[in-house]
Amino acid sequence: MQREKELREKAIHLLRSGSCVQEVALACTRSKKWVYKWQARFESEGYAGLSGRSKAPKKHGSRLSEAMKRAILRARSELEAEAASGECLKYIGPRAVRTRLKRKRIKEVPSRATIGRVLKEAGMTRTPEPEKPVVYPHLAPKKPLQLIQVDIVPHFLTGGTRIPCFNAIDIASRYPTGEAYDQRRSVDAAKFLVRVWQEIGVPTYTQVDNEGCFSGGATHPYVLGYAVRHALIVGTELLFSPVYHPKSNGHVERFHQDYNLHVWEDTYLRDLYQVRRKSKHFFHLYRQSDHHSGLNEQTPTDVHFRQNGEKLSPDFKLHQGKPPLYAGRIHFIRRVRDDKTVSVLNVSWPVKSVTPDQGVWVTLELTTDGATLSIYDKAPDSHQRTCFNSHPFPLSEPVRPFPKEPFHILPLWDA
Repeated sequence: MQREKELREKAIHLLRSGSCVQEVALACTRSKKWVYKWQARFESEGYAGLSGRSKAPKKHGSRLSEAMKRAILRARSELEAEAASGECLKYIGPRAVRTRLKRKRIKEVPSRATIGRVLKEAGMTRTPEPEKPVVYPHLAPKKPLQLIQVDIVPHFLTGGTRIPCFNAIDIASRYPTGEAYDQRRSVDAAKFLVRVWQEIGVPTYTQVDNEGCFSGGATHPYVLGYAVRHALIVGTELLFSPVYHPKSNGHVERFHQDYNLHVWEDTYLRDLYQVRRKSKHFFHLYRQSDHHSGLNEQTPTDVHFRQNGEKLSPDFKLHQGKPPLYAGRIHFIRRVRDDKTVSVLNVSWPVKSVTPDQGVWVTLELTTDGATLSIYDKAPDSHQRTCFNSHPFPLSEPVRPFPKEPFHILPLWDA
């Protein structure tokens, strides 16, 4: 099948370079009818159309009977009446309707998706009112190594094994890196962050989401996890995105789309070796590509390594056991809850003079004299911002001063 696709692409290349249909047919050892077919397919669908089409039937099964539709609508009506009485649970969705139909011993009960379509067509569904969006403070990086975003996208190997794929991208230069692991433990997260700081460089801010492998988990209060401690050792300021708000990590989220398209789509990957091999090739091509509209026809490599900066030494090793705390800052973008608190490191922190659902910027600053958690209206790179509250942050261990000349930091361009 792959050879056929390559042959079709060859035919298109010959046609587009000026060869006539007869010449293309001879070169591809195919008929002129075959050439005309794939020429027309290319003109209508582009290169994606050269992959061929499935000959499987496009419609399956029979139409839903009117009797079944009436049974669905009656079950929904009964559930609504029971919910309104206050004596029963208020489950009235497709799952509850399907369960009710089964209890009535109706044969061949349709799927929840089909039930949902029937209810929607009958006007028996309710569209929830959209929530008012929260406006979060954000950074505005203009140069490489000011902000790197990191995120995890899950994929499945042939056979069903689920693997986490870590990706990272510099916001200004679009220079990426990534790696797939068999787990998403704190040691895997720290290992990938070290890879980021070695390959892309040590940025002012490294933005991650709130998964336990990055944060240290959702169980213990005041937790400063394994990845957090390594960020302090390296000297980058870890930034946690708002909870359930992927737009705040939008650059790496969009990069996932390119990664998924070029590494995972239309292919079967059996193991981590295959994933890493194909990913490595994609990252190389992406770094050398000049397709980015925001880079003025330059490649990510051109833009990124023109910048003065620092990177982590290749001989840097992860700490065994619990790493020490170093002086530095950790940041969190959060929503003010209805009780006028924000949740940071599994603790609720009060915020005065702020309305609920406002987005705020929280900074935890660690010094050798102690730690303070402060809540602001804007990001640190804003010209003017207001501090709403500051709270002492309890520590059960000393904080070491960050070294003036850390041994593990090298110039970005150093081989």
